[in-house]
Amino acid sequence: ASLMIYRDTGKEAYLDHFATLLDYCQKYFADSEIGEWYGYLRRDGQPTQPACKGSTFKGPFHVMRCLGMLDSMLTQLLQ
Repeated sequence: ASLMIYRDTGKEAYLDHFATLLDYCQKYFADSEIGEWYGYLRRDGQPTQPACKGSTFKGPFHVMRCLGMLDSMLTQLLQ
């Protein structure tokens, strides 16, 4: 959503917020060893135990859809 707002307004604060969120997600939610994203984290930023990557409320479809939308928006912005 922050990238969409940046695309629509051009306000740098939204692009900065997007970068902050992306860094956080890559650091804590992404599983660099096995792949996919954890669905839930503990308060200390570690995955819940046992780790949960999918549930009734979080499926891998949504991550891929989000990344596809980001790719489209970034392509538009770079043009």
